[in-house]
This record gives sequence, structure tokens and C-alpha cells, in this order.
Amino acid sequence: MAAEKIFLYNNTSLVQDEVLAHRLGLIPIRADPRLFEYRPEGQDRPEVEQNANSGDTIEFALKIKCKRNPKAAKDCTDPDELYINRNVYSKHLKWLPIGEQPKLFEKHGGIRPVHEDILIAKLGVGQEIELKMHCVKGVGKDHAKWSPVATATYRMLPEITLLRPIMGEQAHRLQKCFAPGVIEVVEENGEPTAKVVNPRLDTANREIFRHDDLKEIVKMGRVRNHFLFSVESTGCLPPQELVTEALLVLKNKCRVLIREIEENWLKSS
Repeated sequence: MAAEKIFLYNNTSLVQDEVLAHRLGLIPIRADPRLFEYRPEGQDRPEVEQNANSGDTIEFALKIKCKRNPKAAKDCTDPDELYINRNVYSKHLKWLPIGEQPKLFEKHGGIRPVHEDILIAKLGVGQEIELKMHCVKGVGKDHAKWSPVATATYRMLPEITLLRPIMGEQAHRLQKCFAPGVIEVVEENGEPTAKVVNPRLDTANREIFRHDDLKEIVKMGRVRNHFLFSVESTGCLPPQELVTEALLVLKNKCRVLIREIEENWLKSS
């Protein structure tokens, strides 16, 4: 869910209307998109402000004005102390429930921006912003604001092999060459001995090659058929749910592809 339509009533700030609307659109909204439907085509005209449905639209309002702080000290020079509402944050967005939305989302803690400290604009004394915005469901290929994933990466599982036992002072130096938790030094027959405990934590640094007596007895590589995926969410859904939903989409695309292949094969035969 992301802001698609901004109904701007008043904006006397230095931020242009288009830039303000763009910044609002990129604010991640804490709402489960699976509980909403895609908005039908033809219902997203800018002039249709009241055409908001509880099943496909989330409405927010923002009304804020910067004023002088009468309680500020006379010798104060800090703008944040001199003025009230100088900074407009995402926490100032007020959710306006539509229809049955309060009953549906009260168990989820309501609807709000994922982060409350996202800076939207800075105001001077007397400047104000008044607007409403409609958030609708979309997909990331249409615009990045609808992508629930911040970053997604993968790498192969590191493989660290000790070609011979490494003991004593060498074991402690070997441990310092890797990220914490990769190598542990344990006592074996009264002698400190290095053991590979968790190669998953390795950051692929090459510190070991600075030590001539260690680089020849440690083999570093990758497990070619073991991949580590990392998915970072924008906050609308937990990452584990994002991966599950992505796999469901992939399965549906595979079904469509198989059906198309079968239909074309039947036609050609």
C-alpha cells in the first residue's frame, strides 16, 4: 500500500507540490496489503476525492502549521525550541478510517506509517500544509513505492577447510582473521586448537592472506549448491512472509506458463 493520490488544499512551504507528493508516496505504510483489493480502473481520477472504498483505499490527512513557541527562552537560538511544528514528520499523518476498517485493523494495531520519524518537510513561521492522501494497492514493477522489499541479496555458503591442525598461538591468530563466531579455539589434549564452527558468518575477508604461515594451511572456497538469501523488508510485512508470498507468485506464473505451453501444443498438433 502506498500513496497514489494527493489532494492538496494548502501548501505554503518551500517544498513544491510535486516534490511533496513524491515524498509522501515513498513513505512505507504499515498495512497488510493482502487484506485489500486492487482498485478498479477508472476510479483513480484526481478529481474524484470522495471515491474511496474501505476495501481498496487507505486515507490519511495532514494539517499542520508552524508557530512561534511562546515558552522558548529569550536567549534561545535553537530553531527546534523557538518554533512549534517546524519539522513535519510521518507521525503527523492521521489515519482516517473508512467503513469497517477500524474493526478490521484494530487487532493489527491500526494503520500508520512504518516509521514515525520520516521527515516530510521543514516549515517556517506561518507556513502550513493541509492535504489528504489516498493509499492504494499496487505492484513494484509499476513503481518502486509499491515494492515491499528494500534490498534482496544472495551469496554462496562460505567453505573453510583447515588442511592440518592449527594449535597454540597460530590458533588465536587464525581466530582473529575471521568474523566473530566463525572460528573457535578449544582445548584439545591441553593445547588450544582452532575449529571451524560457523562458516555462515564469514564475510569473505582476505585477512588470512596477510599471514604467510597461515595462508598455506587454510583452504577457502564456496559451496556451489548452497545459497544464502537475505531479504530486507520496508516494514509492511515481515521478510519471511515476503519470501512466502513471492514463491506463491512464482508458482502461479509457472502454472500460467505450463497452461500456455499445453494449449499451444494441442493447437499445433
